[in-house]
Amino acid sequence: MRTLRYVVVDVFTDRPLAGNQLAVFTDARGVDAETMQALALEMNFSETVFVLPPEKDGNVRIRIFTPRVELPFAGHPILGTAFVLGAPLQRAVLGLETGRGVVPVELERDGSGAIVFGRMTQPVPDVEPYPETDALLAALGVSESVLPVERYDNGVRHTFVALDSRDDVVALRPDMAALAGLEVMVSCFAGDGTSWKTRMFAPSDGVAEDPATGSACGPLVCHLCRHGRVEWGTEIVVEQGAEIGRPSTLYARAAGSTGGIESVEVGGRAIVVARGEFRI
Repeated sequence: MRTLRYVVVDVFTDRPLAGNQLAVFTDARGVDAETMQALALEMNFSETVFVLPPEKDGNVRIRIFTPRVELPFAGHPILGTAFVLGAPLQRAVLGLETGRGVVPVELERDGSGAIVFGRMTQPVPDVEPYPETDALLAALGVSESVLPVERYDNGVRHTFVALDSRDDVVALRPDMAALAGLEVMVSCFAGDGTSWKTRMFAPSDGVAEDPATGSACGPLVCHLCRHGRVEWGTEIVVEQGAEIGRPSTLYARAAGSTGGIESVEVGGRAIVVARGEFRI
């Protein structure tokens, strides 16, 4: 029998029992992929992380699992893992090896040395039109998107639907079976200036609605900049998760121009809320 220790972190929040839950298994050496997937299903959070020794230029390597699948990249698992490992490793920047390369996370500390904020530099996404717009809008129960419906791929493929108002975002009651059939991860959003609200649905990946989606927040600010709603380089504040009792706050900015996206950063806070172990 082996003991596997884990930490539970609430990510994209600074208070317990909010934000997006994450389990971090801090030493996953010798754990096979089948067991990792089973543990992720047992935890039943939107994602679970397994920490391994580095293989390339990072400080650690991580594998990320939803209850159903492994992901090459995800936002809140990277930020939460950086908060967990940043204290013992005592680094200002932590490099996490993912399926999309090394993702650096810059950690800010207060006067006591406690980590209070983290900001990751995400992979620059590829962009394409979403090919099944009518079916997607029907599954969401909305008549139109006020911006082009496009899909961004930064290791995870997120599709964006812009609604008229925050109230429209709150009122969404999507057909989860239809969304699962489309195998889509869709973010619906509304707002103005630097303040935006979003909800993200991914039932085909075992996440009906996500409390906070860091991997979508970066492409969201890219989408807003590309379509003239936000100036390149401006940091936006994104609210997510209140409808499922897990309010979250994310920060994002992108550099670029009409020639393309140059860089993407997403940041936020996190707090450790529990520790435990599995004996398997």
